[in-house]
Amino acid sequence: MLSATFESFSIREELKLRLQARHITEPSQVQAAAIPAALEGRDVLAQSQTGTGKTIAYLLPVLTRIQHNERTTQAVIVAPTQELAMQIVREAEYYSEGSSIQIAAIIGGAALKRQVEKLKLHPQLVIGTPGRIRELIEMRKLKMHEVRTIVVDEVDHVLQKGGAGDTDYIMRSALRDRQLLFFSATLPEEVKALAERWMQDPVNIGIEPEKRIADTIEHLVFVCEERDKIDMLRRLVRHWNPKQAIVFINDSAEIAEWEQKLSYAHLSVASLYGDAPKQERVNVLKRFREGHFQLLLATDVAARGLDIPDLPFVFSAQPALNAEHYVHRAGRTGRMGRQGVSVNLISPREQFIMKKFERELEIVIHERSYYDGRIIDSNDADRRPKTKPASKQPFGKSSAGARSQSRDKRSGKDKDKGAPKWLKEKQKRR
Repeated sequence: MLSATFESFSIREELKLRLQARHITEPSQVQAAAIPAALEGRDVLAQSQTGTGKTIAYLLPVLTRIQHNERTTQAVIVAPTQELAMQIVREAEYYSEGSSIQIAAIIGGAALKRQVEKLKLHPQLVIGTPGRIRELIEMRKLKMHEVRTIVVDEVDHVLQKGGAGDTDYIMRSALRDRQLLFFSATLPEEVKALAERWMQDPVNIGIEPEKRIADTIEHLVFVCEERDKIDMLRRLVRHWNPKQAIVFINDSAEIAEWEQKLSYAHLSVASLYGDAPKQERVNVLKRFREGHFQLLLATDVAARGLDIPDLPFVFSAQPALNAEHYVHRAGRTGRMGRQGVSVNLISPREQFIMKKFERELEIVIHERSYYDGRIIDSNDADRRPKTKPASKQPFGKSSAGARSQSRDKRSGKDKDKGAPKWLKEKQKRR
């Protein structure tokens, strides 16, 4: 299966040319397995690690099977988040460039009236989020009776976000003999149940559990006290100086403080909030992709499904909530065979979590230390001085300033400092 080539697939010639323009010559494992099955019209349930080219695996068959001369909606792609949906739109527009295929983005948070107007043009391909797609079906603005293919990308995340009811509704609205393509990094029982409920004799594409994270990703952990994590991140970013990196923070309420302190240290940083206004998120992602800043702070929800080409590093300021979250975090780097590094900042009491991830994901997470401008293996104790170096105050703060900040934090005076205007207003309304 891995010896297949894109030339051997029965996809449109213009699609092959677009692949060549991006120097994509050999299909990944999931592409080699899914594309022929999808071209035959089979239902497909595919599990593959992030960064293996799942988008191409379903886009090429979908674009090949669309009849250009029929001005009806023939395919619908469902994505869990607005950001992922727009990424898919960009990819679909690239591969359909020069053709007569019309594409419409139907996502929540955007102007409903404008989307209704788009549907009046009878786009052959609709890409959107489950809730908004359902809303437009119920309004009878999105006609499903001609839809031949429905794709659900990141199906596990769709269900985690409470999209099971919307997804079932979308399935019921289409013809019984429509094709279903489900793609996901994980296959929990909820996803299997959804597939069993709607799919007909699907082609199951799976990978071994130990391969859920690409071998090209190096996993590192640095142990430090919680209060030292921001300074540790600053030092590591200065040491490696990656072109770009995503920094994962578990609680969105803490992002503003991290951004403020990292900016104070003269690092180029911006934040991506999951519940920020749509246009603000779009602008932040656009500027990050264009290289206007080095670090993007985000929660798991906000960064789910992001595809940043050649992203060399991801940092976890706090440990992922579970192994599945770790898969998605690490999968933002090391994509399509490229090298990547997943760096975890862990307090001493959090070390057991990394051991748990090692067992569940069958990976090796190497412990490292930062000392005297060098990164060393934590097991090489002989390289460390016998006496502890003098303690240092957090960067950018005097001792008195640190005590003052501590008092402000306890009194709640500094809670909203540095937060964006929309977040401050939201907190005032609570």
